[in-house]
Amino acid sequence: MPLIDIIAGARPNFMKIAPIIRGIEESQINKLSYRLIHTGQHYDNTMSGSFFEQLNIPEPHINLEVGSGTQAEQTGAIMFRYEKILLENPSDICIVVGDVTSTMACAITAQKMKIPVAHVEAGIRSKDWTMPEEINRMVTDSISNYFFTTSTTAGENLRNIGVPDDRIFFVGNTMIDTLLSNINRLKKPTYWSKFDLKAKNYLVLTLHRPSNVDERKQLTDQLFTIAENSHNLPIIFPVHPRTAKTLQSIKDLPHNIYLVPPQPYLQFIYLIQNSKAVITDSGGITEETTILKVPCMTLRDTTERPETVFLGTNELIGTDNKAIKPSLDKLFADNWKQGTTPEKWDGKSGLRIVCAIEDLFRES
Repeated sequence: MPLIDIIAGARPNFMKIAPIIRGIEESQINKLSYRLIHTGQHYDNTMSGSFFEQLNIPEPHINLEVGSGTQAEQTGAIMFRYEKILLENPSDICIVVGDVTSTMACAITAQKMKIPVAHVEAGIRSKDWTMPEEINRMVTDSISNYFFTTSTTAGENLRNIGVPDDRIFFVGNTMIDTLLSNINRLKKPTYWSKFDLKAKNYLVLTLHRPSNVDERKQLTDQLFTIAENSHNLPIIFPVHPRTAKTLQSIKDLPHNIYLVPPQPYLQFIYLIQNSKAVITDSGGITEETTILKVPCMTLRDTTERPETVFLGTNELIGTDNKAIKPSLDKLFADNWKQGTTPEKWDGKSGLRIVCAIEDLFRES
């Protein structure tokens, strides 16, 4: 029975691997076994631990426990510890997802051990080399054997670097599988009553990109500009650990910005679904708002998920704070676009991936 390594290391990974694991366990053919490896890149329970329970993911078979460190330190530690696992018990294929440090590190390690690599969410590009994630994507795609894509645009990006068609599988978006399978399980956050929140009468804000949060003045200006143009609605701000460091130096935040810890998945999606709009610099959240039909403003100059702009509810407004007011004015004038659902974002992506891998092993 072929053994599949499924790699997860950071919060976004867990939403992406859950449908793949479910697909393997529910496969009628049932000729695949898997080993879930948590690298420990995100080691805080609020950033990863609660996801196993909420998304019905089994506890990892192996936790590399790399913990904190610079990107180079984390990359080296992941490679060293994963290599040791493969030397003791090699797998038949390594599935990496997304674009975090763990994705790149395990792809390199597996490939050097002559183990084929399959990249889920392959081919997406922001064309912004200041983002560590962009480097991770490019390195991973340059050495992978099989490519599972979320969009036709991602497939074209791969063809442009010479990937043949028979290695590209347009399967859709496993993040959306997770969203749709949990839509009836969402939970109201514990602070809902405390902040007197009402559906469609508050904003959600998330910021963690270095260009937005590393400089005190930039972050301060953004927060005050958003607050001043929010029609005094509550702004719920789940604070990423990176952002928290800068926030410590900012005193007297606007009265309608409420800081909360990183949220468990079911509570966070509830928060998004019931908000009037989301302001973010995350890529994954723009996919979720597109499916939930919630207006979304992205405080970035580029996006690796253009379908959320061309088809979805997302608008790329940049990092110039002058763009925030007109965007909020547009929102409150009820002029925001409705958006449509991208192709194959239908909740069946995990099953498509498992079927494709089963076919690969039958052919080998």
